[in-house]
Amino acid sequence: MTLPDLTSHGYQIERELGCNHLGGRVTYLAQNQTTQQAVVIKQFQFARLDSNWDAYREFEQEIHTLQRLSHAGIPRYLDTFETSDGLCLVQEFIQAQSLSSDSTWTPQKIKNVALRALAILVYLQKQSPVVIHRDIKPENILLDAQGKVYLVDFGFARMGGGEVAASSVVKGTMGFMPPEQLFNRELTTASDLYGLGVTLICLLTGIKSGEIGNLIDADYRLHFRHLVPPQEIGWLNWLEKMVEANPKDRYRNAKEAILALKPLNVTRLPKLRLSHAGIEFSDCKYGKILTQNLMISNPIPETMLAGRWEVVPHISDSPHTPYRHSWIHFQPHKFEGNEVECEVRVDTRFLSADRTYIRKILLHHNAAREPQELTLQVTTQKLPDFLIRSSQGSRLLKYTIASFLHFTIFLILSLGLIIAPILFGCAIFFWILAGPLLIGALRIDDFIGTKWIGSVLNLNWLKYSRKKSYRIES
Repeated sequence: MTLPDLTSHGYQIERELGCNHLGGRVTYLAQNQTTQQAVVIKQFQFARLDSNWDAYREFEQEIHTLQRLSHAGIPRYLDTFETSDGLCLVQEFIQAQSLSSDSTWTPQKIKNVALRALAILVYLQKQSPVVIHRDIKPENILLDAQGKVYLVDFGFARMGGGEVAASSVVKGTMGFMPPEQLFNRELTTASDLYGLGVTLICLLTGIKSGEIGNLIDADYRLHFRHLVPPQEIGWLNWLEKMVEANPKDRYRNAKEAILALKPLNVTRLPKLRLSHAGIEFSDCKYGKILTQNLMISNPIPETMLAGRWEVVPHISDSPHTPYRHSWIHFQPHKFEGNEVECEVRVDTRFLSADRTYIRKILLHHNAAREPQELTLQVTTQKLPDFLIRSSQGSRLLKYTIASFLHFTIFLILSLGLIIAPILFGCAIFFWILAGPLLIGALRIDDFIGTKWIGSVLNLNWLKYSRKKSYRIES
């Protein structure tokens, strides 16, 4: 590809850095011939690429935005000039890689990126009117070898919040746009926090930008905890608040998010301590609800312990979910805290007398990848003798009643099978004989007169009349 000649404007093009065909923009690495400084030149090309007026207005918007910004985390605006091919924007060149490049990310490294990126957003939100970037994603955040963070590509930036016209085209990257931006609703200082939060989750989980949408449900909630190893719960809660679907549930602005993030120690993990190694109920009266308290604690400062209980499925139990069991219950079932008293309840009304039940209990927690396993044992008492005799008597009575009902039903069915053919035969017999008898009576009527036969059979409707056609001809 032939590189454009911009020497007349004082710049020597060295190589192409990127090309946005949809936006009609090409980015070059160049050198200022006067200062020998490396620069980045973005050229909007009117004819060579699939450019349009919307893309041109975005390019102009980026120029106007950068002209009024001055921050160490934003590449400086240097120059603008026109060529025969289009309009050019010159910016400071930053020797850095985008966050989308392959790298190993630790929680502490991600926290450092978050703090530096938030500092840039604090600067943007202090402008009057505020500047909303609207396209924060891994590709638009750079990280250099010294750990400095830079925010680039202000093509979708918006001056001030407020509502967007209904006819406006949604601008941004799917998966990184907050719901209010996706639906052209009012943008606030919390809108850019969403894109930054999703970016940090990409780093933490290893999910690529194009696949982050797979973690978002129909209510626009982003689920990622199942993809990360044990983490400090406060750190995960902070990330979840950054990407809340409702902007009112997020941090109000970047300054508030920084204040919440700074004290979090993302490198230390809590430690799980239990007051009992197992749970045992012995010599339990049948039909009672049994309870036992279990203390859960975490001695590591500046960390938060979180967990949830689960009963391992057993072949003798009715089907159940990890959150609900037929006769074993936990209160609370899910917890966050460093001193938690958990009540274990067993409902023996679902158990049999004089038996021992052993179940495996799992405590999933953020102090280790594998859950803590406990054994729950319940031994029920024998029934008293009088209850056993009463139970046996009632059982005999139930058997007697059941046998009587079975015999009665059998008898009714048998009689039905015997009587039904008889009734059916009678019906057929009547049908066969009734027809000829009636016809015969009508024929006799011709000889002995209608009045006598009609009075006997009460067939007034068969009155004889030679003038009418009701009589049956012989």
